[in-house]
Amino acid sequence: MRMALAILSLHLLQACRSDDREEVSLPPAPPAGTVISYAEVVDRVAPAVVTIRSERVVRAPRQFPFFDDPFFRDFFGDRFGGATAPREQIQRGLGSGVIITKDGYVLTNFHVIDGAEEIRVELANNRGYDAKVIGADQRSDLAVLKIAANDLPMLTLGDSDRVRVGDVVLAVGNPLGIGQTVTAGIISAKGRTTGLSDGSFESFLQTDAPINQGNSGGALVNTPGELVGINSQIISPTGGNIGIGFAIPANMARSVAEQLIKSGKVRRGHLGVTIQPITSDMAASLGLKDVRGVIVSNVEQRSPAERAGLKQGDVITAINGNPVNDSNSLRNLIATSSPGTDVTITILRDGREQQLRATLGELPSQTTGRASGGNSGGEDNLGLTTTPMTPELAARLGLRRDAQGLVVTDVDPGGAAGEAGLQPGDVIEQVNRQPVRSSDDLKSALARAGDRPPLLLINRRGSSLYLTLRTRG
Repeated sequence: MRMALAILSLHLLQACRSDDREEVSLPPAPPAGTVISYAEVVDRVAPAVVTIRSERVVRAPRQFPFFDDPFFRDFFGDRFGGATAPREQIQRGLGSGVIITKDGYVLTNFHVIDGAEEIRVELANNRGYDAKVIGADQRSDLAVLKIAANDLPMLTLGDSDRVRVGDVVLAVGNPLGIGQTVTAGIISAKGRTTGLSDGSFESFLQTDAPINQGNSGGALVNTPGELVGINSQIISPTGGNIGIGFAIPANMARSVAEQLIKSGKVRRGHLGVTIQPITSDMAASLGLKDVRGVIVSNVEQRSPAERAGLKQGDVITAINGNPVNDSNSLRNLIATSSPGTDVTITILRDGREQQLRATLGELPSQTTGRASGGNSGGEDNLGLTTTPMTPELAARLGLRRDAQGLVVTDVDPGGAAGEAGLQPGDVIEQVNRQPVRSSDDLKSALARAGDRPPLLLINRRGSSLYLTLRTRG
């Protein structure tokens, strides 16, 4: 019995020792080829990333200048806060850039050098050069500088179309002026738009690699050391990094840079339509099976779109067979085509698919309340008040004197009209493609809509757009 207990105690002791060894044992070595440092990549790419210092004029845009008109202010009141005169001040700017040729061409953001009177480029080895602006493109937020130097380190632009969500990337730049800094993260998303800049063409790579002020214009590189993006923007409630950064994809940057170096400007195709994304309510109103494509809210006169036969209310679903998923994808597909290019446009009109042919033009260069009187109608269940258009109102709104429709004079933010996005000063021209000229026209058109959300064609300060309205009983 004692011998059996001794043997059992020995087995328990050995088991305890075995458990102890498992608790303190080291983890297995990482598999061969596992990356544990990006030092070699940084050694290759960091010398080609520069700091850009500038002195520039910062211009604050004028908001709602037509509200300076006493008649207009009497008509709509002070709900918009009036107009503010533009202000100017000299400001020293800080950003980053990337050397893309050995003979001194530097790629950066447009907003880094916008309005600059003097630009200085500082290399990673602290050598400094005065820089000349070769070309700047506000629409893409890109610019090319030139410094008088040769045999410089440079970065090769990679194929950003092949970048995948989840790929590891490094952001290199000079955040807050503390000196060159490298941060790591992944590609969080592709094809993003933010609407934060003056740029019209956006298809950002989103990354969680920390980006802060001063990183603008710097490099976003992959682990092989290729430039896949130019860091451009962040979204943050504080102004600092919270892991939501955006970079201009290298393929867009390459096209813009090549044109700026060659001619100092960027030429883009132009179709001549105003478009909006299709919402589920719009799809239901138009009787579409799928929520896809973009709806044409306006066709420019004598434009390639008009000559091709596009009409207001058409739904564009593809360009040259490439799906159009939103407004941004259509803009980019057209803009990346050269002027004079023939394109095939797939549309849905009255529920039937058609194909139209258009020859693209050239996108023009970019240069850097409550009403009184009248027969006003109150649509209480919609939360808005309207008045019929008059020649005087049309002139005050900057429209043709023969413009027709209902002018929105007041909107309840909590009502159906406010939730749909209607604003004082909007002109309701159509409801479900039927013209409206009076409050009775509007009520009748809404009644005929039945259970479908009515589709309103709005003229807002000379631009057309569609809104869907969820009526309330």
